[in-house]
Amino acid sequence: MACPPFDSSHPEWRDWRWQMRHRIHTAEELSRWIRLTDEERRAIEATRGVFRWNITPYYASLMDPEDPNCPIRRQVVPRLEELAPDLIGVMDPLEEVAHSPVKNLIHNYRDRVAFCVTSECAIYCRYCLRKRMVGDAAFMMRKAELQAAIDYIAAHPEIRDVLLTGGDPLTLSETHLAWILDQLRAIPHVEIIRIGTRMPVKLPYRITPELCRLLERYHPLWINTHFNHPKELTPDAAEAIDRLLRAGIPVGNQTVLLRGINDDVATMKALCEGLVRMRVRPYYLYQAQLIGGTAHFRTPIEKGMAIMRALQGRTTGFAIPKYVLDTPYGKVPLDGSYVRGRAGDYVIVETPRGVLWAEPNPIPPDEDLPFRLPEIPWPEEVDTIDVEQPLYTGAR
Repeated sequence: MACPPFDSSHPEWRDWRWQMRHRIHTAEELSRWIRLTDEERRAIEATRGVFRWNITPYYASLMDPEDPNCPIRRQVVPRLEELAPDLIGVMDPLEEVAHSPVKNLIHNYRDRVAFCVTSECAIYCRYCLRKRMVGDAAFMMRKAELQAAIDYIAAHPEIRDVLLTGGDPLTLSETHLAWILDQLRAIPHVEIIRIGTRMPVKLPYRITPELCRLLERYHPLWINTHFNHPKELTPDAAEAIDRLLRAGIPVGNQTVLLRGINDDVATMKALCEGLVRMRVRPYYLYQAQLIGGTAHFRTPIEKGMAIMRALQGRTTGFAIPKYVLDTPYGKVPLDGSYVRGRAGDYVIVETPRGVLWAEPNPIPPDEDLPFRLPEIPWPEEVDTIDVEQPLYTGAR
């Protein structure tokens, strides 16, 4: 069994900066935490230069050292499946770059913007929506670039809601965060500031009393975090959430539906009920995005719909998140109101903007589904993602 070089008894274990300095990013370091398989070793070498990887000691301590299919381990340790042919996967499936009037500011909704204030993260999730940018110095924001984005927000009075995202905004120092928040709060039409962070999950010690005192100066401020599995609901994570709540900050959670990690009713129920016990509102369950190299994480949409159906009536109503598909035309609830049916390997949905979207979502041959969406003809007016070759062989 692997013998970790550090554990919670280390005098600096709860220092978030110490955790950041001691992130694991080599096979040699990782082998001191888990028993690396030959396949994992090959994957670490083969994916070098394709997508970075970093793991905090805290998050590494949650991994099963003997089980390569541990749901924590699978989220952060490279796998050879990432290099398998992926006809669907692209770098920017939501066309965020096309919706960016200035660097790292995404204006896809009229009254809201997502402001990627940094490209740094404490860990690099293997399914990350922004694999194209996280950890890349080219996407780090200089002060002049931050100011350009803030000036854009100030010049557009329709923007009432600003989401700080990245990367992870809470990798920034308190001084840096305060400057950004001060600038935004000086804009009269910015009503709400939100922060999207996975720090309560991957590095809960970042949620310090000093940080909470800073954030509570900028109400109304909301935080959405990102728990994917019940194993992440640790006492340290609960302590971090409690600090945020005591600072008056509502906390929601956005989970990604991941094959082999949380795509079953028992796991999702345990996750959602555990979140509610921590006073975190399960907000969204996302269908996994069509990021290149993530096909092994994706599930048929019917599977997610079946999980949602199974949860209804079997747990507290506000413990059930909304299952959504993010598209270039906005988020689409994956329920009977918006899902039209299947056209071969595509699921046809109507977006809130009235545009039909065809989501590539092939059903693996070995997938046992409780139901299938009805087959429908390919619509005449429909948009879809550009793939290397068509999946659907029916008439268009």
